[in-house]
Order: sequence, then structure tokens, then C-alpha cells
Amino acid sequence: MIVLITGASSGIGRRTAELLAASGHQVFGAARRTHDIPAGVTPVPLDLTDGTGAEAAVRRVLDEAGRIDVLVNCAGYGEFGSVEETSIDDARRQLEVNVLGPTRLVQAVLPGMREAGSGRIVNVSSLAGEFAAPLGGWYHASKFALEALSDTLRGEVAQFGVDVTVVQPSYVDTGWHDTAMDRLAAASGTGPYRRMADAMRRYFAGSQVARQMSTVDAVAQVVARAAQAPRPRTRYRVGKGANVAVALATLLPDRTFDALTRAQFGYGRA
Repeated sequence: MIVLITGASSGIGRRTAELLAASGHQVFGAARRTHDIPAGVTPVPLDLTDGTGAEAAVRRVLDEAGRIDVLVNCAGYGEFGSVEETSIDDARRQLEVNVLGPTRLVQAVLPGMREAGSGRIVNVSSLAGEFAAPLGGWYHASKFALEALSDTLRGEVAQFGVDVTVVQPSYVDTGWHDTAMDRLAAASGTGPYRRMADAMRRYFAGSQVARQMSTVDAVAQVVARAAQAPRPRTRYRVGKGANVAVALATLLPDRTFDALTRAQFGYGRA
């Protein structure tokens, strides 16, 4: 297969690109830092905040390989901070990277997939697309949007032989959390939400989260499976307690779940 994967310079995206290349597929890895893309993967420059970058990346793959069989949208980051204090510019960048950029890539690859009568789109989302917590509003909003778009897209493109599947990791042992906590400190580390921000930063630095972490390899194995399965699931959840967390968010009354969230992160009484 001809595979285009974003976020291929680090973390889950990099490891998934390696696994798919090792399985014999021709893999194109897209990222801003192309010098970090692994050997055996063809680098493709891509900045998801550049409105023309997606089309250029897809065109480059098509010029070299002639088609794209699988698109894996793996790039993303977490914009953390209170809704009140997070700037609209930062919120817009979060949506550009996590939602609009992947959607531009989808729009660019679909004509070829429709013409071929086959294709696969794998969107790497998060459990954060199933329920929300304080101080992660824009990150949750981006993943909720990606989940909704994936469900909509799946219903639209099935008639053309194209599959859409979502991978939902929980906590993963990458630098993602460090970036998210840096963003949190910048937005809400000194203002009226400081107490909540400090509690969340302590939580993510603690042993409880470390025990729940999935390895990068474990998540990448699932993403690679979603890309290659003859009949993929619509969703793959990865991580200890992932299904339980979604069930609690779905079944419990909202205020009860809010209270559990406050207790989990150590916010205390609102």
C-alpha cells in the first residue's frame, strides 16, 4: 500500500511509520521537522497551520507514487488552559492542527480514493474526544470535532469503498503531556484558575498517571492494525481503563462525573 502519515517525526506517528514500512508498505511521513523522520520512510514537508500545505503534501506523494491507499492523521498537540484565559489565536491554532489540517488532507486524498473505489482513513483521536474535563476545553473541542467528522465521513464515503476508523489512546508515554502542561502554565498558571492548574500539573507529574501510561509502541501497533485490517473497527480504544472511563462518562449523571473529575485531578470543591 501507499501510506501517507502525519506527525511522522516523533512519538506515535514516527513509530507507526516505522511499523508500516517494515510491513512492506511504501510510507510517506509528513512533518515540519523532516530530518527526524525515520529511515525507510520518505519525508514530506507539512505544516498543518499552512492552508496550502495539505494539498502540496498530497500532490507530492501522488507525483511520486501515483496514488494514496491509506491516510493516517496522527499529528496533534494539546492546548490547555481555562476557556476564559486561552487566547482565540491559540484556540484557532489548536483547531488548525487537530481538526482543519487533517480535514484538508482528507479532502485532498478522497478524489483519488473514490476513483480507485478503495481507501482507508485513520484518524488518531483521543479519549478526550469522548468526554471533557476542566482546563482542556480547546483540546477536547478539537477531538470532539474530529470524532464527529470521522463518523460523518464514514457514512459518506462507504459507498465508494473507503473506510474511516478512529484510534482513541488514553495516556501515552510521550512528550505530549509536557507540552500540554507548558501550555497550561502559560495560559492559567498565574491567574484565577491557578489552583486548578497547579493541581492538574501535580496530577500529570504523579505516579498514578505513570501507571496508566501506554507505551508508544503499544499505541502504534494499534494504529498500524487499523491501517491494515481488511475490515477495521470503527474505533480502537487504547489504554488501561479506557472503556471504563467512557462508560462512566456516558452512564453517570453529568454532575456526578464532574465530581469524579474534580476528585481525580485533586481540584477540591468547586
